[in-house]
Amino acid sequence: MFKKTLHAFATAWKGLNLTFRHLFAARKAREVLDIKQENYFEKQEGVTTIQYPRQAIPIPEVARYQLDVVIDDCIVCDLCAKACPVDCIDIEAIKATEAIGKTSDGSVKRLYAAKFDIDMAKCMYCGLCTVVCPTECITMTDNYDRSFPALTDLVYQFSEMTEKEIEEKRAELARFQAEKEAAKRKP
Repeated sequence: MFKKTLHAFATAWKGLNLTFRHLFAARKAREVLDIKQENYFEKQEGVTTIQYPRQAIPIPEVARYQLDVVIDDCIVCDLCAKACPVDCIDIEAIKATEAIGKTSDGSVKRLYAAKFDIDMAKCMYCGLCTVVCPTECITMTDNYDRSFPALTDLVYQFSEMTEKEIEEKRAELARFQAEKEAAKRKP
């Protein structure tokens, strides 16, 4: 009986000792350290949680986070949407009647991006869309903080065309195709 009581007090003392050490160590804020540093695990002192947003989480160089599209460099080839395993990229193209410009790498643009949406709620951050893009207009950014009250807010719309412009371009294409057909019929 005496041994059990002594063992209970010793165990309680060990637990309280550990608790008080952590309590007083929490006065010191933890430094953000690189895991490659020597003795990384021995240097972990203080509060163990990072004080977000005052303290930023270190981001690896090869991290995959939010997608971004430079729509001026997009040739609307649709390769990113075809490569996406979860179908989170929705693209709608309108054929132009002539070349409409060039991208930053010199590629000729022949399609208008009537719709270029990415549903980040569906995205699995695989990066396949960034690999297949011939003009490198779609990239992964280092932005990881996406807190929205509605899932619909996670659908990013990159197309800059208005509904009126879309209708005008469709009508222009229809006129061009009709004129082309009419010219074929004339002998």
